Amino acid sequence: MEQNVQTQKPFNEEVLVEVKNLKQYFKMGGGKVVKAVDDVSFKIHKGETFGLVGESGSGKSTTGRTMIRLYNPTGGQVYMKNRLISGKIPKADAAYVNRNMQMIFQDPMACLNPRMKVIDIVAEGLDIHKLVKTKEERREKVVKMLKLVGLDEQHIERYPHEFSGGQRQRIGIARAMAVEPELIIADEPISALDVSIQAQVVNLMNDLKEAHGLTYLFIAHDLSMVKYISNRIGVMYQGKIVELATSEQLFAKPLHPYTRSLLSAIPLPDPISERTRRRTAYVPAKEHDYSKQAPTWREVTPGHFIAANDLEVEKWEALYR
Repeated sequence: MEQNVQTQKPFNEEVLVEVKNLKQYFKMGGGKVVKAVDDVSFKIHKGETFGLVGESGSGKSTTGRTMIRLYNPTGGQVYMKNRLISGKIPKADAAYVNRNMQMIFQDPMACLNPRMKVIDIVAEGLDIHKLVKTKEERREKVVKMLKLVGLDEQHIERYPHEFSGGQRQRIGIARAMAVEPELIIADEPISALDVSIQAQVVNLMNDLKEAHGLTYLFIAHDLSMVKYISNRIGVMYQGKIVELATSEQLFAKPLHPYTRSLLSAIPLPDPISERTRRRTAYVPAKEHDYSKQAPTWREVTPGHFIAANDLEVEKWEALYR
């Protein structure tokens, strides 16, 4: 699959979205609080694909859902083109977010209303934002979006259950594309699909990005796929970003032990190598000693950031000498 996936082109330095000290806490029974997202900060540049990876429960999906205002953040801010889009904001700003930030969900069946025809699913955003004036214009726009994602005009009168998983995800992409957003948050968009069509969907997303100047936040736990679609990658663990670097830097020189653990779990296509591959377990209590110095967010090389203290940086850097 690696050979069939298109790699990313360089992006410009204009910041489209900035997340500052974002926190998302959930109150549980017995007075417990789950810190799903805990003081997370990063920037997404216009035209790039920013990958956010981590195991289940790391907070990556919650980060995306908070950015798009499905959750009200406990703390911190989210800016889009220097405009505050988190918390209590004017209706005009909320409408701006809804128009310019769209989401592709993990389960292509659960996110499509089974009682709605494809034409109404794809046109939902067009109707809400009043982007079309007539039924003919509405139909033409939907047909155009479907053709863009590899579907035909004959599909518009069908219901979601009549499609395969890959086709449903294409419908979800068409719905997100219909309002011509600037940022698409893709929340594990290929994890529910067969391996045989995952590369097709990723390549489709890349083609749409290049043709329409899109920007992606690509959330996933499959590091091997994130490597090929992302310009930069942030690694999350228990609500925090522990390492952030370009795709090339992260795979060539992973510093944080959690990142190295994730990379060691990527299966190899060679059965002989797979049998002898060593998987590295991440045990925080064994890896970190913060009794003398707490970790800080630091840039170890240009564009490569890590959460660590001085002793850790020296020890982890020594692995590559």
